[in-house]
Amino acid sequence: MEPNATTNENLNLYEKAENYTKTSLELLKLKTVCSVADGVSSLASKIAVGIVVAFFTLFLNVGLSLWIGKELGEYYLGFFVMALFYLIVAVIVHKAHHRLIKTPIGNSIISSILKEKQN
Repeated sequence: MEPNATTNENLNLYEKAENYTKTSLELLKLKTVCSVADGVSSLASKIAVGIVVAFFTLFLNVGLSLWIGKELGEYYLGFFVMALFYLIVAVIVHKAHHRLIKTPIGNSIISSILKEKQN
């Protein structure tokens, strides 16, 4: 009878290990899906807000260009002034893109992925 008891215990231990592995994999899948869904939904909402801000900026820039052009006497000069302004902004952003863009976005992505572990 002893050999049977040992075999049953080993079989039971094997089944428990198999169940534990399956459960762990399922939990990992669910956590991954949750993280991906959270990231995609955050990205979608940020894209929607970005589109609205882009339209606002576009119409604001056209209005400012026309107003500056009217003040300077020729409408096209207003557009040149705005283009020069954005050239200066582009140079500043290019020089500081790591500090202004890359690092904050990277930190945001990492914190949203690891959010589950912080709780």
